[in-house]
Formats: sequence, structure tokens, C-alpha cells
Amino acid sequence: MKQSKLILPIIVISQFCCTSLWFAGNGVMNDLMINFNLSSSALGHLTSAVQFGFIFGTLIFAILTIADRFSPSKVFLTCALLGSLFNISVIWEGNSMASILSLRFITGFFLAGIYPVGMKIAADYYEKGLGKSLGFLVGALVVGTAFPHLAKEMTGTFPWKSVLILTSSLAALGGILMLIMVPDGPYREPGSKLKTSAFLGVFRNRKFRSAAFGYFGHMWELYAFWAFVPIILKTYSMEHPEAAFNIPVLSFMIIGIGGLACVLGGYLAQTMGTRRIAFIALLLSCVCCLASPLLFTAESESLFIGFLLFWGMVVIADSPLFSTLVAKNAAAEIKATALTIVNCIGFSITIISIQLLNVLQDSLNPKYIYPILAIGPIFGLIALIEKKKQHPTKPKLQ
Repeated sequence: MKQSKLILPIIVISQFCCTSLWFAGNGVMNDLMINFNLSSSALGHLTSAVQFGFIFGTLIFAILTIADRFSPSKVFLTCALLGSLFNISVIWEGNSMASILSLRFITGFFLAGIYPVGMKIAADYYEKGLGKSLGFLVGALVVGTAFPHLAKEMTGTFPWKSVLILTSSLAALGGILMLIMVPDGPYREPGSKLKTSAFLGVFRNRKFRSAAFGYFGHMWELYAFWAFVPIILKTYSMEHPEAAFNIPVLSFMIIGIGGLACVLGGYLAQTMGTRRIAFIALLLSCVCCLASPLLFTAESESLFIGFLLFWGMVVIADSPLFSTLVAKNAAAEIKATALTIVNCIGFSITIISIQLLNVLQDSLNPKYIYPILAIGPIFGLIALIEKKKQHPTKPKLQ
């Protein structure tokens, strides 16, 4: 019984430690640009390299149903150790833009064995209250993603390489903790055979499709917003010279506060319904996208930061809820594969939105480019509304 109470905290801690690899390059972006003579477009390219790696990794993991056929904790450890190795390799002084892109790509590849596999492990333990459990888990992902920005500020008196060393060390620790403390869960149903058909077969379920499409719309906005938070802060500072922002700390706060939102969303979902809370969060983040040009006209720094903190909450609050809906509407023996497939497609979408903002910031005034992120939430809302309309006419499917 004591062990069961420790399971969720250990999964959360491990997820936080390992997902700190995700934005490790973003946390030291200025240093990378200076030390390796990178262009201003490096932000979008290096962020996209991780996403590409994650997409390729999730594609391989999904087709081979790796996390369903093998012990998820062992898969998690292996990917954590390999991801930390390639992350720390960025500190080599002989690196170039091409080699750094490759290293970030491979790091992203092994993150495919961390994030969705961590959700699979949680789903193997928590059949009831899964939304709350995934709220904590995705909250850990959010704080882990934001952590390199804080680590950069914390290690300001040390070489930039210390951020990469720290994040790699944390990832190795997280993987070891998962293996030692979290055995295979009681609800795990291992898949004994390779099922390549599972990659497309999961979408035959209408409720699964609705949750997945909602998630896809959410992903169009999420990582583009996270990647450009420092740019948003810098843009405002340039137009309001009196604003003395500590950009690394504020970036951590704006991204990291989403972890709290994930936990709160999980609790609210228990009383108000998972899909309803996901819909509300997606709607609010859509409003933030559309209202973003007005954000830069705010004379009050407190109003500006308050808006970004609110956006940082609603942009991610629906993520664990969509994952909950996906997990609940997938067959138990391919649950990990279903989560991985949805992650694969969702992160593919992030590449497009990140690169689109990367192009637009060079051709338009940066303060006018963020409403385009509303396209995703609008698409996701339509998917959820469509399901809601079908509910009363086909009660037997529920």
C-alpha cells in the first residue's frame, strides 16, 4: 500500500527530470548563437529539430508497439540515459549548426520513450482518476520543459554548459528512479505480437478521433507559444524600454505555471467532466491568441505579464485531459501505442506552426503574428462540438 502511494510522485519526479531535456537548447540559445556563430533563426530550427526527432521516435515506437511489448519502465530508463548522453554532447566545442541540429534531433527521438511512455505507465496504475493523475504528469512535463530557462538564471555565474550538464544529470536520475521504484502496473496488458496495423486502426473509434483531433488543435498552438515566449517578452521590451524584464525567469514562470493549471484541470475534470474542462481551456487559449496584438499595446507591465501568465495556464491545461480521453478510448493492449500515435501526429503539427512563426517574424511586425495560432484551437473546438452534437442522437455509442 505504501508503494502505491509513492507511485504517482515517483512518476511525476521522473517525468520532470527527463523532460528537462526538451528545451535545454532553448535555455542557452543566446550562448549557442554566440559560441557557434548561429543565425537568429536558430531558435526555430533547433526547437523544430527536437520536435522532428520526437516525431520520428514516436513513429518508430508506435509502428513497433515497443512500450506495449516491453516493460515500460525499462524503455523509459533506456531512453532517459541515451537522451541525456546526446543532450550533453552539445557542449563539445567542435560542434557546428549541423551537428547541434543532429544532436537535438536524436535527443527528441529518445524523448519519444519518455513522455508518452510515462503516460502509459500512469495509465497502467490509475484506471480510475486517470485525468487527475495525468494532470500531475503533464504538469511535471511543463515544469521540466520550463526548467532550462530557470537553470540558465540559476547558473548565471557558471558557464552555459552547466545547464546542459544539469539537465542531462537530472534525466539520468529520473530514468533510474522509474526503473527502481515503478514496476509494471496492475492494469498493464502487454502486447505479445508486433501489430503494425494498430497505427491507423485506432482512428476507427469515433470517440478516439474526437479526442485526438482536439489534441491536434491544441498542439498547433502549444509549442509555438512556448518557443516564442522569450521573443514575446523581448518584443514588448523593445517597444517599452522602461520594462526591465528578467527574460529567463519570466519565461520559466509563464511556461511553468502551466504545470499548476494541469493539476487544477485534473481536479476540475473529476466534478465537471473531462471533455468540458478541455473545451473551456481550449476556448480560452483561442481567445488569448486572437487578443495577443492588444497585449503589446498595454502600458502596464503587470497587465502584460498577467496576460501571459494566464495564457501560459490555459494553453496547456487541456493537454492531460485530451490524453485521458485518448487513453480511455483505446484498447488496453495498444494503449501506449495509441498515446504514442497521437503524440506523433500532434508534434508533427507543432513543426508547421513553429516554422510559420519563424518565417512571419522576419516579414511582419512580431506583435501581429500570434493570432495565427488560433487556427489550431478553432479546429479542436469544432471537433469537440461535433462530438457533443452526436451524443444525444446516438446514445448507444456512449
